[in-house]
Amino acid sequence: MIFANGTLLPDTERKTVLDGLETQLNAVRAAPPLEAETVIRAVDALGKRLEAGEFAPLLARFLPAGVGLDQLLPLLRREALEAKLAAELGPEPFRPVKLAKTTARALPLGVLFHIAPGNMPGLPVYTALEGLLTGNINLIKLPHGDKGLSLAAFQLLTEQEPRLAPYLYAFDLSSGQREELDALAALADGLVAWGGDGAIEAARTLAGPGCKLIEWGHRLSFAYVSGYEDREGELSSLAAHIVDTGQRLCSSCQVIFLDTGNWEEGAAFCRDFLPYLERAAAKRPGPSGGASASLSGHTALLERVADGRAAGEALFRGKGCSAVLRPGWELELSPMEGNVLVKLLPQVELLPALRRQKGRLQTAGLLCPGSERKALAALLARAGVNRITAPGHMSDALPLEAHDGEYPLRRYVRVVDVEEPQGRPSAAPAQIF
Repeated sequence: MIFANGTLLPDTERKTVLDGLETQLNAVRAAPPLEAETVIRAVDALGKRLEAGEFAPLLARFLPAGVGLDQLLPLLRREALEAKLAAELGPEPFRPVKLAKTTARALPLGVLFHIAPGNMPGLPVYTALEGLLTGNINLIKLPHGDKGLSLAAFQLLTEQEPRLAPYLYAFDLSSGQREELDALAALADGLVAWGGDGAIEAARTLAGPGCKLIEWGHRLSFAYVSGYEDREGELSSLAAHIVDTGQRLCSSCQVIFLDTGNWEEGAAFCRDFLPYLERAAAKRPGPSGGASASLSGHTALLERVADGRAAGEALFRGKGCSAVLRPGWELELSPMEGNVLVKLLPQVELLPALRRQKGRLQTAGLLCPGSERKALAALLARAGVNRITAPGHMSDALPLEAHDGEYPLRRYVRVVDVEEPQGRPSAAPAQIF
């Protein structure tokens, strides 16, 4: 399906839509930019309707098990959107600012082409919303497996506020439909690419010299255990996070690093942690969740045994989950689905070990005594980690947080300077952001 100008269209209309798209986009860009208040008012109103249960059947149809409104609504409130704008672009982000000889103003890049991610429901809508808040026209390549959630959300949003319709287009394209992707990229002032290394490399070939490439690439997250404030609560929260996310998010724990160099201590941790994982796995929704996790872990183990990489590892297998004590310090992907890697990483080696994954580090779930938290958090930050949380909050979505260490709205605008006429008095220099 295609979403264009507030209307859902069949794929048979794709060529017609693409052929006329440049003319439509130019007409929108020639008019004054979309105001953030228009977007905020529409999103806030839609959020209130969602909270009132107006779209309960729709949500039940599209949202997977384990994803509820409590995870979505905080991002759809006026207060959150206004705070996001103020934090990322300043309290009056689009107000002209008089400098010594010019007037500066933040304006949208123009047209953003989003290659949207599919590892979490609603992310295509969220990346488009960030584009709308900054006044951009948004062309969205939907991810495989979106199942209509994004299209339904775009339709509801434009029905709520018809003025948003010319700023939203969505296309259900595969990565192999290069001609259509090239056509969309040619219209873009910025290409917003989400995904792993392959997706980012493909996006770099799409973005031409005049198109700004905005990468939100694959990131890795981990837990670091150097003691406890509440051992039972912290390990339970960490296990629930590992199982509930399926370890499929950039913020999911892939490796549990232990502040020790003693292999027997690592083995003891795995034996102790396994019951926590089993309890979390037993609560996994769906009848086949445990079987899927067991298959995932078993397959990963067989692959490593077959090519000789499993030498020196210790496997601790539970019901629907596992912990693998693995030599080395490398932060890497786990077998996922409740199968977590455990490695030994004394504090003295923490920074050099993590620097091997510079540019890929995202969230660290920190378990330690309260007296050590400040110093350990500072060390993790110096190593390149962008987000440090309690173990159960690693994948929480908070409206004012930076994304991978950056404020995305700043990347979706440009600053235009206009020279003041000679002799006209100017105010003292000021900051736009």
